[in-house]
Amino acid sequence: MSMSPPPGWYPDPSRPAVERWWDGSGWTEHRRTPEATVQPAQARPGLAPTAVQPLPVRTGGRRARAVALGAAGAVLVASIVTGFLVLQDDDGDPAAGPAPTAAEPDGPTPTPTSASPTASASPTDDPDTLTDELNGITLPVPDGWEKADHAVGDELTLQTPETYDCPGDPGFCRHGTITTRTVTGTDERSPEKLARRDIKDAAEAAYDHDALDREPFGGIARHTQVKSGTVAVAGRGGYYVRWRVHTEKGPGGYVQSVSFPSSSGSEAMVVVRISVDAAEGAPPLSDIDEVVDGIRPIDDSATGGGVGSSVGPTP
Repeated sequence: MSMSPPPGWYPDPSRPAVERWWDGSGWTEHRRTPEATVQPAQARPGLAPTAVQPLPVRTGGRRARAVALGAAGAVLVASIVTGFLVLQDDDGDPAAGPAPTAAEPDGPTPTPTSASPTASASPTDDPDTLTDELNGITLPVPDGWEKADHAVGDELTLQTPETYDCPGDPGFCRHGTITTRTVTGTDERSPEKLARRDIKDAAEAAYDHDALDREPFGGIARHTQVKSGTVAVAGRGGYYVRWRVHTEKGPGGYVQSVSFPSSSGSEAMVVVRISVDAAEGAPPLSDIDEVVDGIRPIDDSATGGGVGSSVGPTP
């Protein structure tokens, strides 16, 4: 029985000399130069990386040899079945399951969808750190926050653990959320333009309509820009915009969009969205600056940033 391999870096089926990000269901546009590590099995062009792993075989005794032969036979059967399904998938058989989306060597590269972080990035076991492997960054988890149990689309999420009854349409709201996402659908590389473009969407996602088209806060009445400017994020030049959002019901809150280039893979642009209620029991606004200042490249705890830090040139 064939199983889809977990998200991670695998040899690119169209360019084996580099690695490409597999999000658990399809190939994304993110590529990087392979590191000196043990590589997963090679993937055929346009196909998912194989998830079949060899089983260890113990020696010694007739019974052990029988068990080993049985295990080897099971692996062989699984490999044959997997190969059959792959060949069926090549012929367009819908019964073979969804095929990974892959760009032809000479064709355009598709952008990853945001309907699934499908866990496009993997949270670390460290409760004090959120790791976004796709974008090559880690975020600190402030006191009073937690990592969400599930990732959605290209977004990993931090949130305040307690919920409360939304003041508008029925439902449950949280006093704070933080998400990371990869910018898609545009070739824009200016952190300022991307942050200014994203802040409206961030405000609407936090305080206007939710995914079920409800208005948890009765909609947005007005907003005021509190601050904006350049910021160093994980050693890269970025830009941030913060709004104070006033809602028809409830106290509203603060929303901030931060944009910067990733330091890994294809160096795609990244947006971190932060929302904090302006209400009793909500996290302090200083948590926003703590998170942005604490963003680091993976495996580089010494490279930080923050407002007013030295900002290097943006590629």
